[in-house]
Parts: sequence; C-alpha cells; structure tokens
Amino acid sequence: MRFLTAGESHGPALVGIIEGIPAGLAINEDFINEQLSRRQGGYGRGGRMSIEKDRIKFLSGIRFGLTTGSPLALLIENKDWPNWEKVMSQQPRDRTHERSITTPRPGHADLAGGIKYQHEDLRNVLERASARETAIRVAIGALSSLLLGHFAIYTTSFVIAIGGIKASRKFSKGLSTAEIKKKRGSMLYCLDGKAENLMVEEIDRAKNEGDTLGGVFEIHVEGLPSGLGSHVHWDRRLDNILAGALMSIPAIKGVEVGLGFEAAARRGSKAHDELLLNEKGKICRTSNHAGGLEGGISNGETIVLRATMKPIPTLVKSLSSVDLQTRSLNPAAVERSDTCAVPAASVVGEAVVSWEIAKAFLQKFSGDSLSEVEEAYWNYQNNVREYLGENNVEN
Repeated sequence: MRFLTAGESHGPALVGIIEGIPAGLAINEDFINEQLSRRQGGYGRGGRMSIEKDRIKFLSGIRFGLTTGSPLALLIENKDWPNWEKVMSQQPRDRTHERSITTPRPGHADLAGGIKYQHEDLRNVLERASARETAIRVAIGALSSLLLGHFAIYTTSFVIAIGGIKASRKFSKGLSTAEIKKKRGSMLYCLDGKAENLMVEEIDRAKNEGDTLGGVFEIHVEGLPSGLGSHVHWDRRLDNILAGALMSIPAIKGVEVGLGFEAAARRGSKAHDELLLNEKGKICRTSNHAGGLEGGISNGETIVLRATMKPIPTLVKSLSSVDLQTRSLNPAAVERSDTCAVPAASVVGEAVVSWEIAKAFLQKFSGDSLSEVEEAYWNYQNNVREYLGENNVEN
C-alpha cells in the first residue's frame, strides 16, 4: 500500500493517489470530510481557515460506494486559488515578482530549500513545504481509518500540552478511544477542561504579542492485534515506522512511545510490563509502559504515542533574517499563519498513524479483496488466542 501527494499551498488543488486498498471497502465521505473539518479547527488558527472549507472529491477507484481495487485519486480544491491565480500561474507569460520572497523565515524550509533547488524566489519552496499539504494526508489517513474500523481498530488523538501548560494525565487514564472522542474539548481537543482554559488564555497572550506557541499531543490506537511489524530488520520495526510518520509532519520535533523519556528516570523494575495469567488462564500484562510495542512488534495492547510540535516559526513580530538579493539584514518574510496549530497537528498525527497501521495490517493480512483480508485476519486471531491460552474462542 502506498500513496503520493501533489499540490501547492496556494495552487488550484491538493491531490493524492493511493494504491493497494482492497476491493469491497465501503467509503464514507462524510467521515473523511469530518476529519478535514477537525484539521481546520482548534483555537489559535489563522485567517486561512476562514477561507478554506475542505471537502474531498474522489476521481477514481470507487464505484457505487465501494472500492474497486484500482488506484484511488483524491482531490481537495483550494478556495483561495482565485486570489493567487496570477502569482502561481504555470504560464511563462504570467511571470511576476508580486509576492516573491527573498528573505527566508528562520525555522522554515525557505533557506535550506532555496540552496538545495537553487531558487531565487523562495515562494517555490514554501508553497510545497507548507503544512497545507497535510490536508490531503488527513483525507488519506481517514480513508485508512475506514479500513481499520472494519476490523474494530480505532485511532484517536488529544492535546496534552500547549505553551508549557500541561493537562493532567488522570483525565485520559483508562479511557477507550470512544470515551476520549466524547470527552475531548472543542476548543483545543484537550481532555482537561481547566488546563484547556489556561491554554486558551496563553494563546491569546501570544497572539497579542505577535508570537506563537507549540505543544504536545497524544495518539492512541485501540484494538490492534499483536504481531504487526517485525524485529528481524530495523526498517520493519513498527515503532520506527510510526515515529518516522509523525516526524514527517511539519514542525514536529520529537516522538515518544509509551513511557517515552520518562522511562529514563525509572529503574527497570518500574519500567516494564510484567506478564501474568488472568482468571481464564490467558497471558496478560499488568501495565502498558511499552505503549503497545515491544521489539518493534505490536503486542496487543493500546498503542500510545506522543509528538512534540515546535512553535510555528512564521511570526507577526518577525525574527531577524538576511535578504538574499541585497545581502542586508531584514525582518523575516511574513505569511498568513496561525498562533497555535497543535490541535490541527494532532488530527494530522492521527491520520499518518492510521495510514501506517493500515499499511502494516495489510502486509500481515494481505488480499486483493476485503473478504480475503477478513479470512486471513480471523484465522490469525484464532491462532493468537490458542497461543495465549485464551478459552472460549469466538470470532
């Protein structure tokens, strides 16, 4: 299973092509559009979100609401395109210096991308490096969530910190993904209402000062069977794959699995999940410090991931930079941006994790049609139950 995306932030559209989705999967466009709407939400977003109303459009790979096994082509129109049609024109006759950028923004891909591709106008870099590209990845991730949901595997996310203000862990402890979705707030997708109010106040202060804020979000994957990923090669380890997917999101600077960095401060006796037998004689774990992953393989527990997002480097109160043409010190270029996009990043994180989980799922339970995948999955589940000593096996 693989995908490609294309499109610029202010181009006519974002597009994606997916290959490898089995035939027979029911497509729920309303669910996909709901995820696109969530990506645009969250307190602290900028003016672009009032322009774009993202909706998915399928161009191929679906007939009568079911996938056909052919590649799926997806499209999201950029509503802001009419305002940029001349600036982003593909025609040589329309060449213009309007809205060109020669003063790179620290913390962005502007300078590094300009050097790599030898661009004089850094707009050629920022248009593709923009987080706007994540809209199509959310749509792709939502589609993979539909596949996982067919097998009762669910992914969710929530914000646990913004600008140094941390939510209490007690509000997420022991909750299922369904309970998390019901409980998280609408402002910042946080489970701790008191902390969320403080976060909103901090965002307001940063906005008034022309500054930005970062934060941390957490992702849970519930219902995943043991045995996805592998220990036999480094590039097949599922924790490696999931961490890389989260690091591919713009502005993400760190990823944790399970206890994460907290494990470094614990002794081994307090950092690992002991194995016991439950009342039915099944092997089980006493905790989930490993975050659902051991040796690069899913172990049947809920996968727990956290990602840290840096403050957005596009500031109204610009940082110092250098104009590449005049070689003079200048304030960095200012583009329309957000004060805080951590809630939006959590939705993107949920999407990229869902995609990689679905990809690993189909590697383990391959098939060209959904019925083939189902057969492989249930046969394996029966084998796992037998291996663990679980009684009363049921499909």
